[in-house]
Amino acid sequence: MPKKVVPESERRRRRATKGGVVLSEQLIVETALRMLREHGSAGLTARRLGTALGADPSALYRYFRDMDELTLAVGDELIGRALEDWTASTDWRADLRELGLRIHAAYLAHPQAAVLTASRVSGRAHEIAADECILGVLHGAGFPPPDTVRVYHCFIDQTLAFAALDAAALALPDAARRADEAVWQAAYARLPAATHPHIASAARHLIAEMNISAYPRALDMLIASAAAQLASG
Repeated sequence: MPKKVVPESERRRRRATKGGVVLSEQLIVETALRMLREHGSAGLTARRLGTALGADPSALYRYFRDMDELTLAVGDELIGRALEDWTASTDWRADLRELGLRIHAAYLAHPQAAVLTASRVSGRAHEIAADECILGVLHGAGFPPPDTVRVYHCFIDQTLAFAALDAAALALPDAARRADEAVWQAAYARLPAATHPHIASAARHLIAEMNISAYPRALDMLIASAAAQLASG
C-alpha cells in the first residue's frame, strides 16, 4: 500500500541529516539525478538515495509516496530546466523550435533520467507550465483549438520520442555506443551495388547522417507542415 504523504507544510525536517543538510523535495530530486548519472537506473533505490543524503531511507516517504513518484518528479525537473528563462517572441515558428530544442537538450543532459521519464506523464507543475507555453504559442499563431491540440500532440510526442531515442544511445556503455556508430562505416559502406543498389548509392550520406540526431531536422519539417496547414486555412 502506498505510504501516506505528509502535507507540504509539515514535510521539511526540523533538524539536519547526518550530512548536515535539511531535506527538501528539490534536494532529493537533484540527488536522484546525480545518482542516475553516476550509476544508472539500477543505482536509484531508496536505500542508496538515503545514504547519499545522509538520511534514513524512510525519510524519503515524507516527500514522495514511492520511488515511482520520485521518478515523475525527476522528469518534471528536466522539463523545468528546459523552460528556465524562456520567453515568447512574436515569431511562433521560432518559439516552437526553441521550446523543442530546449526540451530535447534538457533530457539529453541527463540521459539515464531521460530513459526513465521521457515516456511518462506526471501532471506536475513544470510539465503543466510547458504544455501551457506550447499551447499558447500555437493559439497565438492563429490555430483553432482542434488544430492546436493536433499540432501540440505531434510536437510533444516527436520531441519526447527523439529525446528517449537519443538518450538511450548516450546511456549505452562507451564501447557499445562506439561499436554501434562504427556499423555504418564497417557494414553499410561495404555492401555492393549489385546486391544492395540503394544502400550503396546512399552509403556516404548514411555515414555522414546516421550518427547524429535527426531531431532538429524533423522538428523543422513538423513546423513547416504546421505552417502550411495554417496558411491553407
